[in-house]
Amino acid sequence: MDLYILEDNLRTPTGVSYMIENREITKRIFPDLLTQNQVRSVTDYPTILHNNLVSLSPRQTINPNIVLLTPGIFNSPYFEHTFLARFMGIELVEGRDLVVNNHCVFMKTTTGLKQVDVIYRRVDDEFIDPLTFRADSMLGVPGLMSAYRKGNVAIVNAIGNGVADDKAVYNYVPDMIRYYLNEEPILKNVPTYQLGKEEEREYVLKNIHTMVVKKTNESGGYGMLMGHCATEKEIEDYKVEILKEPRNFIAQPTINLSSAPCYIDGKLQARRVDLRPYALFGPSGIELVPGGLTRVALREGSLVVNSSQGGGSKDTWVLAK
Repeated sequence: MDLYILEDNLRTPTGVSYMIENREITKRIFPDLLTQNQVRSVTDYPTILHNNLVSLSPRQTINPNIVLLTPGIFNSPYFEHTFLARFMGIELVEGRDLVVNNHCVFMKTTTGLKQVDVIYRRVDDEFIDPLTFRADSMLGVPGLMSAYRKGNVAIVNAIGNGVADDKAVYNYVPDMIRYYLNEEPILKNVPTYQLGKEEEREYVLKNIHTMVVKKTNESGGYGMLMGHCATEKEIEDYKVEILKEPRNFIAQPTINLSSAPCYIDGKLQARRVDLRPYALFGPSGIELVPGGLTRVALREGSLVVNSSQGGGSKDTWVLAK
């Protein structure tokens, strides 16, 4: 079986709550099956994440104040934000719950202001501080970047780290591995065409019916063209968008994802799947969760597994030796 890396997620990788909830459901339905098969646990993720956040506190204190910054209840992964805050035992806050004073961040409480040491943020860069980025944003904290620059608060993940998982950068990751680590990549990347390059763009436009074309600044399955199932009008409209700003697009050949049996409408049916593993980096080095989120394209014949596009998920087992 060949394994390929489809994409990288470093900014705010979502889905870990579904991974843990899927495991809890499996435990309830098949209480003995996991033990009998020596399935490794995935439920340590919140503990490991919390320990990593504690280690990043700029203040030398035994019990640093850590908060999870959410855009609010209308954000699609809000369930995950509440889930992680509850399991880590930290406060779930919105931008309006925080204030910056004298280059320090404080949380508003019923007993007064409480200094914040670490922010696990689930708000995108451009919305996190209206004084530095988008002035029309109501989601962030005015002055947050000044506190961050002074070293008075840690922000996780760091501002700007999304450059490492940009779809336009994806194609260069194997070269980064060779250059910085002096190693060959263990897993292959899917062949990727940069449409900002004239020769590659011409090839993709001629073979667009066999391609998946993606916008480099989109995620969640949005802004994507599946050439093999798109109508001629959709393709022609998409070509117009590509030619307006070709460097904002990449293309990959359509990959036949693996399939797995799913119980749908009272019978087992094959559906396409991919795997999203999770890794955390902290004082103990890189810790890879022994499991992950297997995403499922629930519509028959579909290759789109994103939950925002109607996809589902499965519990994923890694067996102990």
